[in-house]
Amino acid sequence: MESQYYRTLRKRFDLSRLLRNKRILVATLIGFPLLLYVLFGSHGIVQRIRLERQKVEVEASVKAAEEENLRLQAETKALESDMKALEKVAREKYGMVREGETVYKVRRNE
Repeated sequence: MESQYYRTLRKRFDLSRLLRNKRILVATLIGFPLLLYVLFGSHGIVQRIRLERQKVEVEASVKAAEEENLRLQAETKALESDMKALEKVAREKYGMVREGETVYKVRRNE
């Protein structure tokens, strides 16, 4: 009756028992290095996760480059056909003016 009130002690890990049981020993000697290879090898799970993350980053970079390319193509097309766009670039980037216009430069006092 008293035994139901006491906690039973668990057996601790016994290395000598493991060494005596040949099947467990062989399975451990083969399984542990195999597990390490599957996790950390050159084609392992950790490498796969790293490559997947790198793939996502590269795909995002490619998408950004494609969007930039489309923007530049649209700008090129506008400069080839639209005279107002060409004039705007000439005025802003190169500081060009029409005949008879006077340019005033304003300096800020800071």
